[in-house]
Amino acid sequence: MNAVDGRITMPTTNVPMRILVVEDEQKVASALREGLDSEGYDVVVEHTGEGAFFRLNTEAFDVILLDLMLPGRDGLQILRTLRQRGDKTPVLVLTARDTLEDRVTGLDSGADDYLVKPFAFEEVLARLRALLRRGRVAEPLRLRIGDLEIDVVTRKVTRGGRIVELTVREFELIEYLLRHQGQIVSRGTLARDVWKETARSTSLDNVIDVHIARLRRKVDLDQPIKLIHTVRGVGFMLREGEP
Repeated sequence: MNAVDGRITMPTTNVPMRILVVEDEQKVASALREGLDSEGYDVVVEHTGEGAFFRLNTEAFDVILLDLMLPGRDGLQILRTLRQRGDKTPVLVLTARDTLEDRVTGLDSGADDYLVKPFAFEEVLARLRALLRRGRVAEPLRLRIGDLEIDVVTRKVTRGGRIVELTVREFELIEYLLRHQGQIVSRGTLARDVWKETARSTSLDNVIDVHIARLRRKVDLDQPIKLIHTVRGVGFMLREGEP
């Protein structure tokens, strides 16, 4: 996950760790899903590079297990794009490419760790635990983008030095968007991570849209540079200027 003043990869709620598995071999993908599910992780599987890239542009994950040889967009392209845009989500590369040159290329492209096939599932778990431990750093107490700043402790929000009065839910929403600034955040992600709704029978889309509209009026009204943007059909993004 992204942060403004530091690296954030560990959630502060009881929501299970989300892992994106990008693997085109059905048997390997199924084995990873089954094993990780049994360990209590929330697992999403994509079998193509394009599918994975779309997921990463619309949802947030705690760790990515990434095969390099994928149909369409390959794993290295995905990895380089993530790092170029400042996404620090830990990536464990899983691949049959086992030469020293391949390992160096993967690590230089932004991989946090590299595991060669065939591998034991126990080693995958050990590497995951190591990545998650490595990601445990103190969360920044102040988050900012442009002239918008929030103090996580006092829950004070200012824009251009002017205090912005927010409700509890609006504060949680702007904090989440700030921690994922520059990323598209879907309504489903907000329902899960901000509203903590994982098994609701009715959609929260309308509720989320209302809160975003209110937040936008408070944060962006009369401001020359807009920060909260709607990406039609996908979700929302916090960034300076149009996405």
